[in-house]
Amino acid sequence: MMKYKEIGFKLTPQRLAILDYLEGNTAHPSAEEIDRALSEKFPTMSLATVYNTLETLRQKGLVQELSIDPDKKRFDPNIRPHNHLMCIDCRRIIDVHTNFDLSLNDRDKANFIVLGHHVEFYGRCPECRKAAEGRA
Repeated sequence: MMKYKEIGFKLTPQRLAILDYLEGNTAHPSAEEIDRALSEKFPTMSLATVYNTLETLRQKGLVQELSIDPDKKRFDPNIRPHNHLMCIDCRRIIDVHTNFDLSLNDRDKANFIVLGHHVEFYGRCPECRKAAEGRA
């Protein structure tokens, strides 16, 4: 994902733990989830440290901030272009690596230069569908 020395901020043990947690993580964790996961090893680490570290990584283009979940910000260490699918029940998010040929006509672009796009899908995962069928 990233070369730690190239990040450009002091690598405290807490920040290194956050970086290690994100490395290869495909769960699209929130800051709160990262904080919970690391709280046993770093009980004095604040949620603010997690947020500040994630914001610095986002500003440097080393993580993506996702807005797919209306309840909380999620973070994705995979910065390569891809899309996402979220279960509307359990909020699990998975990567979608299909490329979609989306283009805008000149009227819709309104003189913008389009630099990229991101497609979000919503649905129910197999586990939540099965649980819903069991309640019916």
